[in-house]
Amino acid sequence: MAASGYTDLREKLKSMIPQRDNARKVTEHATDRKRKYHDSEEDYSDYEDYREIEASKVKSGIKQVKIFSVEECAVIEAKIDEVVSKAEKGLYRQHTVDRAPLRNKYFFGEGYTYGSQLEKRGPGQERLYSKGEVDEIPDWVHELVINKLVDHRVIPKGFVNSAVINDYQPGGCIVSHVDPIHIFERPIVSVSFFSDSALCFGCKFQFKPIRVSEPVFFLPVRRGSVTMLSGYAADEITHCIRPQDIKERRAVIILRKTRKDAPRLESKTLSNVSLAAATSDHQQILKPKRSHRKADPDAAHRPRILEMDKEENRRSVILPEHRRRTSYSSEDYWRRSYDISENYEDADNDVNSVRKVKMRRH
Repeated sequence: MAASGYTDLREKLKSMIPQRDNARKVTEHATDRKRKYHDSEEDYSDYEDYREIEASKVKSGIKQVKIFSVEECAVIEAKIDEVVSKAEKGLYRQHTVDRAPLRNKYFFGEGYTYGSQLEKRGPGQERLYSKGEVDEIPDWVHELVINKLVDHRVIPKGFVNSAVINDYQPGGCIVSHVDPIHIFERPIVSVSFFSDSALCFGCKFQFKPIRVSEPVFFLPVRRGSVTMLSGYAADEITHCIRPQDIKERRAVIILRKTRKDAPRLESKTLSNVSLAAATSDHQQILKPKRSHRKADPDAAHRPRILEMDKEENRRSVILPEHRRRTSYSSEDYWRRSYDISENYEDADNDVNSVRKVKMRRH
């Protein structure tokens, strides 16, 4: 190990890992320092000082004000429900609505590709959709939200050309990310509705099961409050919404301005991608998985039978009564056992209906 120039295997492994974007480096650096300064109180306090410095940088890029009253929130929330209803009826364009487990997005004015929609993964690969691919910003968003922010001098008039509504169900989340710097100007403005929540900075997500690391900075977000991100908070560290912070339904309206030089998908490329997806879906519809068994119209109304329950039921029928097990494999065991036993007794009464089973020794 010394001959190769490394005295610690961790140093060698670290040298082999390519550098990632600034937001990820901040999180990894914080984790490395925490591991390094965990042995002594002096070193641990050094790590805590580092976290305080990071937190102060994040705070410097955050502005938060309470503008909307409870009554105004109720009116806007009713409008959000109308958006959800129209989406369920299929009244919006294809790229206006983006559904995910416990979280739906509604793009207005401008929409963009992200996550699994990207042709190439990684930061900087996001692209705006072609003009006309998403619906225009609804009038009520201008009248009830944007104009009020302009009146309170939160944003200048004409600033917003992109509005996104994120609708979260309890336990919903959005993973750590930085709003694409090459697409959106700063600040990033968001207004919260339905319930209180929190915005966390510098977290790292793990999945199966989902876990989230301790945030560098935790920002409470109240119903009716307006949050603006710029500087360090918007560009140099990731932000997220953790599942544990969505205890009730929560919606947020994100107001942004796209950059003039933001990259945009070409209409030809977009149509090809949509056509390929439609063709793939059509093939799946035309070629379903087939079964040689006859369809049973009553099967959908019967309780699901597990493999372990099948074995349990077989034993309850074949074995003598004094050798049958008394423990149950599932909550539906008694009902299935009763049905099978009844059928078995009927079979004894009719010799022709008895099914012969050939037993094989192993």
